[in-house]
Amino acid sequence: MQIVQLSDPHVRPEGVLYHGVVDSNAMFAAAIAHVNALDSAPDLVLLTGDLVDEGSPEEYAMLRRLLAPLAVPVLAIPGNHDNRDAFRKAFHDHGYVPPAGPINYVADDFGPVRIVALDVTVPGQHHGAVSANGAQWLDDELAAEPGRPTLLMMHQPPFDTGVPYLDLYHCRDGARLAEVVSRHPSVERIVCGHVHRFMQLRFGGAVLCTAPSTTTAIALRLRRDARPASYVEPPALLLHHWRPETGMITHFVPIGTFPGPYPFA
Repeated sequence: MQIVQLSDPHVRPEGVLYHGVVDSNAMFAAAIAHVNALDSAPDLVLLTGDLVDEGSPEEYAMLRRLLAPLAVPVLAIPGNHDNRDAFRKAFHDHGYVPPAGPINYVADDFGPVRIVALDVTVPGQHHGAVSANGAQWLDDELAAEPGRPTLLMMHQPPFDTGVPYLDLYHCRDGARLAEVVSRHPSVERIVCGHVHRFMQLRFGGAVLCTAPSTTTAIALRLRRDARPASYVEPPALLLHHWRPETGMITHFVPIGTFPGPYPFA
């Protein structure tokens, strides 16, 4: 099973640049075109939050226009820049979206890998949190199919990255989440967005990775007094490839066209 992860497109109204700098809409359109052109069509696309920048209906309308050419099914969760009510209206035709509360759901009919979405956003705040109710919901859902490979998707990562201005807005109560995950070895991968960078670590006994943004990259600055900054680096996506003989392999895939292909490997 092949699962593409796109994250943090920060879609804007038509003609408006992200932070007045980059055309995030054009960059997301390029990402969609890249997914459609992959040499082996994926089974599913995951959108791990910050789908739009200000949570407005106009932005969500543009998002749906940009997603329209995508040739495979989409599962989405909100990020801190999204608005839950506007998100629900935008994805009213997606049967997995719950009618109220956090956007938590399970999708288990796209292939052998079960997708569990945990909404850790806190409305009106940029940090995330794993509530006691959310942890219990997750524990129950993971216990329901203990033998099936599972991918857990969320927005804010539940760990300190070492980048000071990112760690102000991480997902709090990470220990609560790690305790739940540690009880369920079926969790093959935890995938997050939010940080606009690729990172990978062990978390609760599982492998956790964050996706780059399809727009800007947040600067990797590890000094304690570092100032927030971003760069317009080449955007990228993650391709999570699950096979029975290997489990989950995650590939970092730059978005765009590059010299080649050349007849050697």
